[in-house]
Amino acid sequence: MSTDDASTEAACGYTEYVDGEAPEDFPKTGEGATGIEADIWETLYEIEDPEMPVSIVDLGLIYGVRVVEEEDEEGEPKTHGIVEMTLTYTGCPARDYITNDVKCAILASGVDEASVRLRFTPEWNVNMVTEAGREALRDFGLGV
Repeated sequence: MSTDDASTEAACGYTEYVDGEAPEDFPKTGEGATGIEADIWETLYEIEDPEMPVSIVDLGLIYGVRVVEEEDEEGEPKTHGIVEMTLTYTGCPARDYITNDVKCAILASGVDEASVRLRFTPEWNVNMVTEAGREALRDFGLGV
């Protein structure tokens, strides 16, 4: 097995599924989103954690999605999709892999530009996982 295979296999292996207080507005699920913002949420649901078959949305990793209308250098309109998210572990070795997938999902939604902004506040905890995510984790063999 190559080094690359080993690091992929152990991606986010340091995640601690500890209890904690889920902030009032979490988990974010995209409920009520419209237009391109809803399209971005839909594509984010397709991205699974590299360690287990659970979407990053259902894991509670997405803190916000917004679309900003801007102008390019020539004054032409363009759309900029921005996703704020966290990781289950601040030192997650799959960080670049996950953020690249998120950026690709934003671009696949039809925006002209995409940004992924990592946040670690509020700190992620298992109570930020959606009910669908909890069921997927139980099916995977993790008790949450």
